[in-house]
Amino acid sequence: MNTQERQNGTTTHAEWGAGHPHLLITYEDTHLVHEIVDDETRIGSGADCQIRLVGLAPLHAIIRHDGHDDYDLQMLAPGQTSANIAKAAEEEGRAVEALHTGARFTAGDWRFVFVREEFADHGRPYGGRLGGEGAHQRHQPSRPDYEAEGHTGAVLLPPAPDAAPRPPESELSGD
Repeated sequence: MNTQERQNGTTTHAEWGAGHPHLLITYEDTHLVHEIVDDETRIGSGADCQIRLVGLAPLHAIIRHDGHDDYDLQMLAPGQTSANIAKAAEEEGRAVEALHTGARFTAGDWRFVFVREEFADHGRPYGGRLGGEGAHQRHQPSRPDYEAEGHTGAVLLPPAPDAAPRPPESELSGD
């Protein structure tokens, strides 16, 4: 990546994982910041989650850093997102939301905002939608070939064909 090109704002592509991706997490008066450093970040109340929060399902959501250097949100329990994930699943065959700076989602009573510096966010270059959605904008160069550089990111695996849903914890304890 040409540093001069990035400084002039002519592209929103950068080195793999650049741009300081992180989540701003809030609940009432609690404000947290979680740096996204792994290719898979698990959110929930379970012991195997990088972000463990009270009141969430054991595994509520997963953020995966994919092979195109995007961060994708997969909701596994109820919550709201900036995008219509059901529509994306129907139209694109992907039940995830590609997170870009400002994307918001909820899990339980917790609110999350994804942040990544603009130079690396793979959005619209040249300051965004100058003149509105239909305005003519110069095209930015293609994304780098991250896979050729050896980056594959976290891979979303399809569920096992015979996977049955796990019963609620209250049923497992026999109470």
